Amino acid sequence: MQRYFIYLSYDGTAYHGWQIQPNGVSIQECLNRALNTILNEGISVTGAGRTDTGVHARLMVAHFDTENEINGERFADRLNRILPPDIAINKIEKVCNEAHARFSAISRTYKYYISTSKYPFGRNYQWNLRFAPNIELMNKAAELLLECTDFTSFCKLHSDNKTNICHISVARWEQLSDNRLVFTIQADRFLRNMVRAIVGTLVDVGRNKISIEDFRRIIFEKDRCKAGSSAPAEGLFLYDIAYDDNITETDTKAEAINKETE
Repeated sequence: MQRYFIYLSYDGTAYHGWQIQPNGVSIQECLNRALNTILNEGISVTGAGRTDTGVHARLMVAHFDTENEINGERFADRLNRILPPDIAINKIEKVCNEAHARFSAISRTYKYYISTSKYPFGRNYQWNLRFAPNIELMNKAAELLLECTDFTSFCKLHSDNKTNICHISVARWEQLSDNRLVFTIQADRFLRNMVRAIVGTLVDVGRNKISIEDFRRIIFEKDRCKAGSSAPAEGLFLYDIAYDDNITETDTKAEAINKETE
C-alpha cells in the first residue's frame, strides 16, 4: 500500500464545505467518487482541514492510500477530466506512508478579501462592505493576536476541539487597491469558524464599533458571545499549507512530525 498527497484548488460556492455531509454535496465526496471511478478501491481521502460551506481553497492538500503505482502527472490529468470544473487537481505526489495531510502540516495560511464597492462579478469571492474600515486600527488590533494562544473567543460554539490553543505567526491587513483589501493569517492550526470570527471582530474595530482595548478584552475573556459576528464565507480562501521537505522520504521522520502536532 502506497500513500499519495493530492494538491488541489476549488471554488467552494456550490459546495457544503470540504467534509462529506448527509444533506449536501461536498468537495471530499466529489474527490472520493473520482478516485474510485478510476481505481475502484473504496478510497476515502483525508484532508488537511475542513473548509465550511462557500469557502474556497487556492490550495487544499489531501492524502489517500492505494495498492496501485500511480504516475502523478498522468493521474492528475485523468482526475481533472472527470471532476467538476470548479475543482482542479494541481499535483499528485508519492509520500512516505507515515505522512499525514492534516497532522504533518506545519502551518496553514488563510486570506480574506473585502471590497468597499459593489462589484457583481466578485460577489462570490469577497465581502462587499458599504463603508471603508480603518485598516490602521485593524492592524493594531491584529497584532494582539500574536500575543495570544487561546482562541476560545473566536471558536464556533459547541465544537468538539480537544484544545483551543493555536499559535499565530502572521496576522495583517493590506490594501490591494483603493476599494479592495485582504487579511492574511497564518498559524499552526485553526479552529472551526476561527478566521471568519476574527475578521468580523476586526472589522468592528475598523468601523469604530469597538476599540482596540475592547478587542484585547474579547481575546482574553474566552467567550465567543463577546466577539463580533462571523464574516461571510465567500471572502475566505485557504491559501497555503506548508510541510517539511521530508514527507517524500520513505522513512519514519514524518511519524515524529505527526506526534509533535497532535
